[in-house]
Amino acid sequence: MIKPMSRIADSFWRAAAYCLHPRVIGLSLLPLIVSAALAFGLGYFFWEAAVAGVRATLESWSLVDGLLKWLDSLGAASFRTVLAPIIVLAMAVPALVVLSLLLVALLMTPSMVDLVAQRRFASLERKRGAGFVASLSWSLGHTVVGVVLLVASLPFWLIPPMALILPPLIWGWLGYRVFTFDVLAEHASGAERRSLLGEHRMPLLLLGLATGYLGAAPAAIWAMGALTIAFAPVLILVSVWLYTLVFAFSSLWFAHYALAALQEMRRADTAAERAPDPVMDALPANYATAPPLSADDPEPGPPPAIENRPSPL
Repeated sequence: MIKPMSRIADSFWRAAAYCLHPRVIGLSLLPLIVSAALAFGLGYFFWEAAVAGVRATLESWSLVDGLLKWLDSLGAASFRTVLAPIIVLAMAVPALVVLSLLLVALLMTPSMVDLVAQRRFASLERKRGAGFVASLSWSLGHTVVGVVLLVASLPFWLIPPMALILPPLIWGWLGYRVFTFDVLAEHASGAERRSLLGEHRMPLLLLGLATGYLGAAPAAIWAMGALTIAFAPVLILVSVWLYTLVFAFSSLWFAHYALAALQEMRRADTAAERAPDPVMDALPANYATAPPLSADDPEPGPPPAIENRPSPL
């Protein structure tokens, strides 16, 4: 376990350095533009309808309506106004996270893996074990599972420790499954990818857990209460940009770790294939080829001619 941990640390610093590469910075703008345009478009057409629908749903619940009337009697009437928009924003943030993850995996990861391979693993053979359709299907399938797990875990978020454990754990598992597949899609065959996922499951899960906590950090900018509504357009841009950077760094981290592990696995397989066999090497068939002549040995000449003499019989 010591060697995988040292590889995780080495991959971490390499990924942090690659985040400053101009190519990575330029690639990070594409998911930002796409997700920000989609977020603003949906907000422009559906914000008022979503807020009105949430407010009507809350007021239809007698318990919530009684609580809001009690708050009105205490002079906290403004809470009724901001509650529905805050709930809409709270529901939109996980969607932004999922969208950023998919955009980084599909638009940035192949180019960043190619950058890492060119600069560090130029001699690593590309076996192309999975194409774009397979990567897209894998990412979408695991994203659906991750969203279902998030929704199912919502009641447990009311328990204070679980709110700090479950979301990063789910995001970490999702990132581990998605990014590992994508970074190995070009270079590893299907058998190599399955073998590597099985052999390095625990280190990759630890790496995914670390990236899951990094992915939860940008959500702290929404912890400003009612101010989030006033600055929602700016906060959406900032949060999308932060999520893009976090997932880009995570993709680079997985790329450095997985490609290094793949290279080491192939070297070990090659060494095992070329191991000498003392039994086979001792067989005479292995020495059928004549040994090379030294400088003192005479050059072999043509075979002696056979004379045609008459038979004495």
